Amino acid sequence: MDIKTYPGDPYPLGATFKEDGVNFALFARNATGVLVCLFNSVDDKQEYARIPLTERTHQIWHGFVPGLKASQLYGFRVEGPYDPANGQRFNANKLLIDPYAKAIAGPIEWHDSLFGYEVGHPDEDLSFNDLDSAPYLPKSVVIDCNFDWEGDKHLKIPMTDTIIYEAHVRGFTKLCPDIPENERGTYKGLANPFTIKYLKDLGTTAIELMPVHHFLADGFLKAKGLTNYWGYNTIGYFAPEVLYCCNGVMGEQVNEFKQMVKDLHKAGIEVILDVVYNHTAEGNQLGPTICFRGIDNEAYYRLVDDNKRYYMDYTGTGNTLNANLSSVLRLIMDSLRYWITEMHVDGFRFDLASALARELHEVNQLSSFFEIIYQDPVISQVKLIAEPWDVGEGGYQVGKFPSGWREWNGKYRDTIRDFWRGEDGMLAEFAQRITGSPDLYQNDMRHPAASVNFITAHDGFTLNDLVTYNEKHNEANGDNNTDGGDHNRSCNYGAEGPTDDHGINTTRERQKRNFLTTMFLSQGIPMLVAGDEISRTQLGNNNAYCQDNEISWLNWNTADKNLLKFTQQLIKIRQDHPAFRRKQWFCGRDVGEGGIKDIEWFLPDGNVMSEESWQQGAAKAVAVFLNGDGLQARDVNGEQLKDDDFYLIFNAGADPVDFKLPPLAYSNQWRELINTAKELNDNEVYQPEDVINIAGRSVVLLSAN
Repeated sequence: MDIKTYPGDPYPLGATFKEDGVNFALFARNATGVLVCLFNSVDDKQEYARIPLTERTHQIWHGFVPGLKASQLYGFRVEGPYDPANGQRFNANKLLIDPYAKAIAGPIEWHDSLFGYEVGHPDEDLSFNDLDSAPYLPKSVVIDCNFDWEGDKHLKIPMTDTIIYEAHVRGFTKLCPDIPENERGTYKGLANPFTIKYLKDLGTTAIELMPVHHFLADGFLKAKGLTNYWGYNTIGYFAPEVLYCCNGVMGEQVNEFKQMVKDLHKAGIEVILDVVYNHTAEGNQLGPTICFRGIDNEAYYRLVDDNKRYYMDYTGTGNTLNANLSSVLRLIMDSLRYWITEMHVDGFRFDLASALARELHEVNQLSSFFEIIYQDPVISQVKLIAEPWDVGEGGYQVGKFPSGWREWNGKYRDTIRDFWRGEDGMLAEFAQRITGSPDLYQNDMRHPAASVNFITAHDGFTLNDLVTYNEKHNEANGDNNTDGGDHNRSCNYGAEGPTDDHGINTTRERQKRNFLTTMFLSQGIPMLVAGDEISRTQLGNNNAYCQDNEISWLNWNTADKNLLKFTQQLIKIRQDHPAFRRKQWFCGRDVGEGGIKDIEWFLPDGNVMSEESWQQGAAKAVAVFLNGDGLQARDVNGEQLKDDDFYLIFNAGADPVDFKLPPLAYSNQWRELINTAKELNDNEVYQPEDVINIAGRSVVLLSAN
């Protein structure tokens, strides 16, 4: 069709709806031509119009099309050389998703036409495929960004007060009987009054959502009857995943997501997004041409220096976005700002963040990625959390991210797991981890809140399975290999999987309480995985990334209500007492006139730990005194923060240990708040220097108040 166009503007990138039409802008540095393709419906096999973008400003192709409305479906075709050996993979036969699309209408339909080369050809990706991919590619959608936020603002909950709950939009509510069936597994279901009440009663302050950027289900998984359930396969960095919307695919997903955020904010709950800017769903050189690869391969991906046919892969997915390039940095920053300003999210957890900080090949604390975030007045003000590793050489960067960043503390996870399964020589490192990991963060002018402490995450065993299985059971994935307990740092305590043995089950229940108690009473930021508080199981599957079924979904009908109540109690103790969420590091110095330090460690016999005591390899029991007068911080009114004194006793050994309590100088009595060896705490009171018997594999929390 002959459609009138105007030059339009190069910014903003993407499709921008205005009252009298739509402006299109696409960065494609090496392209020789760009076409906007318009569609009437999601079922159209062919566009009804191809409109050349003839204007070009700063390597951006742009044009304004009058008369177009919101909900207009579109895509791009980009012309240029097809020369894979030199990194160029233009193929105008391929319809392409707009990298800046605010909505994408539906899932992909896998077909050979989606590939730039002839599938099965002996020359592989060096061959050329002239099949039209338009019938099989989901279309980008023009949206109207107007939304009534009713004054909604970011909550800005202090990081020290934050309790993170990692959840999957679909899996969290898919089986919930208290939510209308059509809302289960959706953004709307996550904002249902039942869900919000559950999160509030639990005590969480922030829900961290596994990827909600529009992603693709891998073709090889679909062929096996599986799917990319977790969503770490992004193709649209501005578009909410359409499968999580219950209202439609033509932009309705945007407003449904916004309403979810607004409702969660009204309840005092922040929204953090797990984002995947390190790679895309296009894979390696044998992957499809559906977006970045066809728009300008060299301007988005890290290519092998001496053979640009191939991709650098620091992610294990086949490709890595090149965050050293201005085009990629702009994409990432524009995306982050969009989700903050237009979608009102409160922070981000960056998947494989080390890959974003690589300059040539090394991870660099002063990389362009960090520099540009530092100076950005919007992005620098929200919560920024790194998964501080990738799969490349030198990619394990725990404790090495700059000030202002929080990190998933993998050393915390490993240490706490090893301690509670009774490994020797763990006391010294255990002490580092529960005091905020000062060995990792203190020397970089960071604070205890730099450490995001977790026992489990979406990747690996659930808490229930951590104490139930020695080996992974991933047969549903088509994976029959086993990883022993040393890999998972798990222990089944005498039987693989569920058992009727009362003794084993008692130990398992106690260990779950031990893990949770340790995490919520550690310095740093606790992260609880959805369902761990109700003993969710994945039946021993430690990598359920492809299981969109009962293996991954929370089963609300079998919820462990006793463990839920215990977890709620733990979180309330943490919320009520700043002693467990310090803003500053322990100093080991005297507080006040009594000569009592801000923190002191004790042996079971009541003596203070000596240097030699920390080196006792077989020792598995220790106590720690936390001085409520030594917080070294002020509240919002400028008043010195003070709290009760606490005494924490840990016994990771299988046998009970007698502990002598500190003398009168520390407290004239101690009241028991938590005892993980008991199903119900009786608030027993102890006197100074009393000897109390601490059961094997248990934690006791005493308060001086």
